[in-house]
Amino acid sequence: MVRWLSAKLGPTVASRHVARNLLRLLTSCYVGPTRQQFMVSSSENPPLSASNIYQKRPVLGDIVSGPVLSCLLHIAHLYGEPVLTYQYLPYISYLVAPGSNSSPSRLNSRKEAGLLAAVTLTQKIIVYLSDTTLMDILPRISHEVLLPVLSFLTSLVTGFPSGAQARTVLCVKTISLIALICLRIGQEMVQQHLSEPVATFFQVFSQLHELQQQDLQLGPEGCDEGQLPEAAFSDGRWRPVDPSLLDELQKVFTLEMAYTIYVPFSCLLGDIIRKIVPNHELVGELAGLYLESINSSSHNTASVEPAMPRTAPEWDPQATGGSSQDDGHSGTFGSVLIGNRIQIPSDSQPENPGPLGPISGMGCGGLGCGSEDNALKRELPRSAHGLSGNWLAYWQYEIGVSQQDAHFHFHQIRLQSFPGHSGAVKCVAPLSSEDFFLSGSKDRTVRLWPLYNYGDGTSETAPRLIYAQHRKSVFYVGQLEAPQYVVSCDGAVHVWDPFTGKTLRTVEPSDSRGPLTAVAVVPAPHMSITMASSDSTLRFVDCRKPGLQHEFRLGGGLNPGLVRSLAVSPSGRSVVAGFSSGFMVLLDTRTGLVLRGWPAHEGDILQIKAVEGSVLVSSSSDHSLTVWKELEQKPTHHYKSASDPIHTFDVYGSEVVTGTVANKIGVCSLLEPPSQATTKLSSENFRGTLTSLALLPTKRHLLLGSDNGVIRLLA
Repeated sequence: MVRWLSAKLGPTVASRHVARNLLRLLTSCYVGPTRQQFMVSSSENPPLSASNIYQKRPVLGDIVSGPVLSCLLHIAHLYGEPVLTYQYLPYISYLVAPGSNSSPSRLNSRKEAGLLAAVTLTQKIIVYLSDTTLMDILPRISHEVLLPVLSFLTSLVTGFPSGAQARTVLCVKTISLIALICLRIGQEMVQQHLSEPVATFFQVFSQLHELQQQDLQLGPEGCDEGQLPEAAFSDGRWRPVDPSLLDELQKVFTLEMAYTIYVPFSCLLGDIIRKIVPNHELVGELAGLYLESINSSSHNTASVEPAMPRTAPEWDPQATGGSSQDDGHSGTFGSVLIGNRIQIPSDSQPENPGPLGPISGMGCGGLGCGSEDNALKRELPRSAHGLSGNWLAYWQYEIGVSQQDAHFHFHQIRLQSFPGHSGAVKCVAPLSSEDFFLSGSKDRTVRLWPLYNYGDGTSETAPRLIYAQHRKSVFYVGQLEAPQYVVSCDGAVHVWDPFTGKTLRTVEPSDSRGPLTAVAVVPAPHMSITMASSDSTLRFVDCRKPGLQHEFRLGGGLNPGLVRSLAVSPSGRSVVAGFSSGFMVLLDTRTGLVLRGWPAHEGDILQIKAVEGSVLVSSSSDHSLTVWKELEQKPTHHYKSASDPIHTFDVYGSEVVTGTVANKIGVCSLLEPPSQATTKLSSENFRGTLTSLALLPTKRHLLLGSDNGVIRLLA
């Protein structure tokens, strides 16, 4: 459902609403100690085997977050790499950023879960980034993601709500993330860009080792009330230390964790580890002590030496039983270092345990066991909806707009063109789903167009269906939402199926009544069509039944002229008619009573819209746009166009988007104080004369029809 919706809504709406909420939901997958428990492995695999090159130890939260990550990656597959770098990565930076309060304190459970979610999502992102993009954003990843995470992970003053368990999980995930980046970029780039994160990671072992030796010697000012004690370290600096956290830190940064960190990084970095990690010898000694402890406990007779930068145990997956054979190559997380290249064995599921034997909780289980999760690099598939050019520029702007921003912003960015009509486009109307729209033209056709993003803004889209049963110029097109039928009018009303193009019903005016001059559809759940003829008679037709439903006279003994426009209220209880004389009539659709009739304008009424709250908006050839309350005598707002009449407009929330024949787009407010802004369409983005306008309220796009038969989608 989420995948289908992401493709249907388009890049901006999917990113603003679907992806944003999925990112928030990802954090919730890791909240609480239960979600941070390591999964029990169904098969026993060694920690340093071919299936554990950069693999994490899965926790329950990884299983819960699986569908969320899958949907997030699907959105990236649809719209391309910019989704990863411009939306996901900034959100990760937000998750791991330190709070505004710099004083030492405990994390809350939401922040703790956010750190775990951030590292998990970053590891997914790294796999799908191209080499060029990864190198471009590597400094950002180092300073905005890795270092903030490590500052929490290795902090001597900040505790985790779930204690040592959450810190252990974060530590294992961070090891996997940094190891993955090291495998992607190589030793030289690690030295250039990741020296500080790697050194910071290793430094915590020295700090804890020194604290154990000196038994937390306090500084002279460390005993003041309300202030944490400080301890002296070998680098000559005094650092604050929370004594209550020492037990938590010692449970996390154990001999096993030293081994888990040292072996892969010593193999991945080789001699470079001596340059960027000052305390590598200490961590190596701790790793060696761990090896000795597990060898003595398992009564293993094989001689296993502590892993050093150049000589690490290499497990041969082809060997039978549990014996190990040293082939002279240096292993790196189960891979082989050959010259300056890391050769990764193709088998990812060894059947036998390695020389170190199984370690509880370190095997493969849950997520991460498949080859897809173990991949160093995966290509994002090229999608026809990938963001580029104008679509990318507009999308970058939209994802930065607050969801509370209720204003319509017109940037005049051309997104799509729809050529095909041979005459002027008289009307455009988006379908309720906003993934298709209809257009009626002087060429006597109605066309159905798809609205999915495609190309870089210069591409042209062909119609999905052409309805060619009209005999005159089509001046109205709309949709009956309940049955999803299309209603179009050229003086006679045609009701037809947009999926097949088949005509379902035709309403022809009789000669005595004259041609139809205005049409409107009644909103759902109603299935009626209202029509006005040249004799000022209003008729209602139910598309399910033959004949007329209602018939009402609007003139009332007056001669207001022809009905130029009709609008039905969102509730379907009233309809307003605008005449060529500037007169407007409000009618109750249930009783047929005229509720109000008044001279609204001095010129021909061009268009009327009825919106929520019993509000009417009308435009006239007298250059005015007026906002009315249905039963109030005076208008609530009155706007005047300086040079040209507003012949087409649409409503967006509390704003009216207007268009004139001078190719000017205006935005007028329905609220106090009144405001109006106008933009002149450039010839580069729109050619010809503006003849019709429709707004896509969810996507915040404009459809503009022209006298040359071309429709443009602008934002």
